[in-house]
Amino acid sequence: MFYAVLKVLVNRLALGIWRPRVEGLEHLPATGPVIVASNHLSFIDSILIPLICPRRVAFLAKEEYWTTPGLRGRFMKGFFTGIGAVPVRRGDHRAAQEALDTALAVVESGVAFGIYPEGTRSRDGKLYRAKVGVGWLALKSKAPIVPVGIVGTNDVLPVGAKVPRLKRITVRFGEPIVASEVEFPGEAVAENSRARRAVADVVVAEIGKLTGQEYTGVYNERPAEV
Repeated sequence: MFYAVLKVLVNRLALGIWRPRVEGLEHLPATGPVIVASNHLSFIDSILIPLICPRRVAFLAKEEYWTTPGLRGRFMKGFFTGIGAVPVRRGDHRAAQEALDTALAVVESGVAFGIYPEGTRSRDGKLYRAKVGVGWLALKSKAPIVPVGIVGTNDVLPVGAKVPRLKRITVRFGEPIVASEVEFPGEAVAENSRARRAVADVVVAEIGKLTGQEYTGVYNERPAEV
């Protein structure tokens, strides 16, 4: 109920202010497991996609949003729970695998799951090499991947900004990608490292076609927290 009310209110506000252009939404399956793989330019990406999509899209979010004390903490917990986010621990390799296991459970439950193949926000607007987690998730779950290209959210709310700006946003949905149909040596299984890499590379290439971003060919490493 909270999610439905929040989506209606925020959706009307966001659509009225930013009037995002939405293209290719028909490529998103109406039901069933699906992985929504997007580029990542701004904090608001994780809010924008669920608001635009006609079905619920769950994203992973750092668990601190659920554990921060005080009034601010209660607001964040309610908000991220309301938009369908799923808390995960961030940190070492074990935490990363735990996050993928959580993502797999979400996908296998039949929910649309949102993921950023680059791993973290692009601070310069360029498109970075995909982490192989999206390939692992698709091969393990056998869910199709719908690539999404977002343009303009880095102008609306740049990294570090507190107040959103009035800029136009475009969101493009591409045709679904079936991981087992991607060409790679060996079996189409999650344990095949070449398969994971090939699927991840195809996904980020399709995202690049949707956004026109310059591709760097290197990983986007998260800045050290101070």
